[in-house]
Amino acid sequence: MDTVTRMQAFIAVVEAGGFSAAARRTAKSKALISKYVKDLEDELGVRLLNRTTRQLSLTEVGQAYFREAGEILQRIDDLADSVRDTHREPRGLLRISAPRSFGDAELGHAIMEFLVAQPQIAVDLRLDDRFVDLVEEAFDVAIRITELTDSSLIARRLADFRSVLTASPAFLAERPRPQTPADLIGQPGIIDTNYRGRHNWAFRDGEERVVIPMAPRIEVNSPEVARLAALRGLGYARLPWFTAREALADGRLVALLEDYEPRSTAIYAVYPHRRHLSGKVRVFVDFLVGWFDSCRQKGFSATPPPARVAALVPSS
Repeated sequence: MDTVTRMQAFIAVVEAGGFSAAARRTAKSKALISKYVKDLEDELGVRLLNRTTRQLSLTEVGQAYFREAGEILQRIDDLADSVRDTHREPRGLLRISAPRSFGDAELGHAIMEFLVAQPQIAVDLRLDDRFVDLVEEAFDVAIRITELTDSSLIARRLADFRSVLTASPAFLAERPRPQTPADLIGQPGIIDTNYRGRHNWAFRDGEERVVIPMAPRIEVNSPEVARLAALRGLGYARLPWFTAREALADGRLVALLEDYEPRSTAIYAVYPHRRHLSGKVRVFVDFLVGWFDSCRQKGFSATPPPARVAALVPSS
């Protein structure tokens, strides 16, 4: 009998809350489960469980051992899955979280292509602009547009993310076109509340960060609705490039103050910190990296360089 089997029995007893429940869960006899735990204690030379006729509890050393043993067994399971994944086609349910606006646009196209290429994988795609907890909500991977700070997650950069300040030609015809960010002070703003600054829009003047307070005409948690408001001439809007690009290309919107735009953030695929990544997550993330790279090469990336934006905007 090996130590791993004893550890599994111990973990089952703690998680099930008793020997009888653990026996039912593991389809082994209560006597055998009890023997495994006793042998583990004898091997370690310590008592892991306090046993009475009515109650079972962990000793102090048992609590520490339970935490460490659980992590070790998870790593063993992950390693086994990793090895198996190298010899079989990735399969199973892949749970993905992504921002609604991005899922409705670029990411949606990528996922459809991924599903065609991977017939053994099913996808549960949840589009939500709130910040989800991958571990607590059991997501395999999330797509985030952000500056990453959570060290408990592994991240792979997919593409740069750029926003663009826009307004409609009709709106601009009624007022002087802004030449610097300061020209926006007191002007009507279309506020996408998904941006961290909300009313306070950040710009970059050389190496200096400049923050401009906007007078909100409308606030909405949707870049698509913000785009519609900009098209109707309701104010200045800061939009993701992938939301604004068609209207910029055909002249319905105009890009402004491009030389002052803040540095790009990025689009990431993030997933929980595991020693061995499952095959379905690995193949999905690899697919996204290739898909975004292909978009850049074809010239219709979600995040083109500034020169590309200027080239698409008709001169006034």
